[in-house]
Amino acid sequence: MSIILRLDRVMADRKMSLNELSERVGVSNVNLSKLKTGKVSAIRFSTLNAICKALNCQPGDILEFIDDE
Repeated sequence: MSIILRLDRVMADRKMSLNELSERVGVSNVNLSKLKTGKVSAIRFSTLNAICKALNCQPGDILEFIDDE
């Protein structure tokens, strides 16, 4: 079971840079970069809420479940 982060795709669709998203969300570039590249094992709901609000999207647009079987 894997959860894949699609933040990079949603940001590209919205034509939003990492710096702009960082300013809107109030999360450092480093932490957003880790989210963008999928190098995290957890995300706070408050952060996910802020990202979805800034990108005008749903959590399902950013998170994708892939069955390993």
